[in-house]
Amino acid sequence: MGESTRTWGFAHAGSAFIFFPHQNHHVKLPLAYGRGHLNVELPDDRTKVVEPSHAPGLADERAAVLDALRQPIAAKPLRDWVKPGDKVCIVFTDITRATPNERLIPWLLDFLAPLVPRENITLLNSTGTHRPNTRAELEQLLTPAVVANYRVLNHECERAEDLVPFGVTRDGAPALLNRHLAHADVRIITGFIEPHFFAGFSGGPKGIMPGCAGLATVMSNHGARHIGDPKAAFGITAGNPIWEEMRDIAQRVGPSFLLNVTLNERRQITGVFAGDLVEAHRAGCEFVRRSAMQRVKSPFEIVVTTNSGYPLDQNLYQAVKGMSAGARILQPGGLLLLACECGEGVPARSPFDRLLRSARSPEEILARLATPGFVAPEQWQAQIQALIQRRARVEIYSSLPEEVTRGCFLTPCADIGARVKAELHRLGPAARVAVLPQGPLTIPYLA
Repeated sequence: MGESTRTWGFAHAGSAFIFFPHQNHHVKLPLAYGRGHLNVELPDDRTKVVEPSHAPGLADERAAVLDALRQPIAAKPLRDWVKPGDKVCIVFTDITRATPNERLIPWLLDFLAPLVPRENITLLNSTGTHRPNTRAELEQLLTPAVVANYRVLNHECERAEDLVPFGVTRDGAPALLNRHLAHADVRIITGFIEPHFFAGFSGGPKGIMPGCAGLATVMSNHGARHIGDPKAAFGITAGNPIWEEMRDIAQRVGPSFLLNVTLNERRQITGVFAGDLVEAHRAGCEFVRRSAMQRVKSPFEIVVTTNSGYPLDQNLYQAVKGMSAGARILQPGGLLLLACECGEGVPARSPFDRLLRSARSPEEILARLATPGFVAPEQWQAQIQALIQRRARVEIYSSLPEEVTRGCFLTPCADIGARVKAELHRLGPAARVAVLPQGPLTIPYLA
């Protein structure tokens, strides 16, 4: 629906507007939260809702996927890529991503069944630097039948014996990629495209790099200098040092066939983009840009955002994406309220958790990252959070214990509606609030 303001200060009768005195109306807004919604009551005349333009789901998703495999973008049909003796590696996204793997992967395997024996197929979970997924999680992602009948592996970024070199990064670190991907005769990279807070868009080359890359490679690509680049932002790929290096390293492994989809808020497939790794991804990014990028006229004193619900709001590490989306339209010093369930915690004892707890403030984290030679796994997420906190007061509604929330330099919020009401009262009648019910699925930008 795009940017909208719901105002109840008038009624429409025929061709004339009939104004009546201001009344203190409120509207209940469902915020994406966990596997459901969090209903928040906000003053209607001071609230602006910013969300993606709705895209309807495809009438026949399976047929659209199969058609895209037969008539891909800037590439020969997938059938022509595969010979009976080939080793095929299918890359899929992990438990933190909303890709409809449980539909895409069985359809893709059915398509490949007449072309190559199933024992020649490896399904590789592109975890990047995330933890390996459990068998139960893999069955949830791919269906129990696929896990039972195919070779399914987790990429593990620190498992040296599974990494092979492909030159170096721009900063001179080894460019390491998973050997199962590298040694395959045919690589099929699946996933979905959405705006990404420092890579521009997800999908495309990200399935390979960082999805199937070594930790040293990811840390170089996600280094403090790159994260701080103004073009390392939502919606930007050209000139973005992070995305451009991802693309370049992903292409070193040889040609890969892309199967990416776009989704609406109901996780219905709205578009299928298959073919050349870069060209098909570019087409998908432009499709997403038209619905997700929403223009607003001026910044707000208060912004309420989410992490788009499950699966992205499973932990605080991912929550930085929702913070980033909301911060784009927040006045300096404004209040940023985030609804993010964090059922999996920070996660506890993760590199992100250890880095936050080792410092006394967000500014100390930024100072460390500016120190020559300092590097830490998952520092990019801590860096972005700290940069947001330089210009915003950040509070979070979540399932995290209060001491955990405060240990991560965030303020717990027990009631978003009440907190907004109190802040509006403090600021006076001119203050306004923006709400991103779908979080980083909407990328607002200032006119």
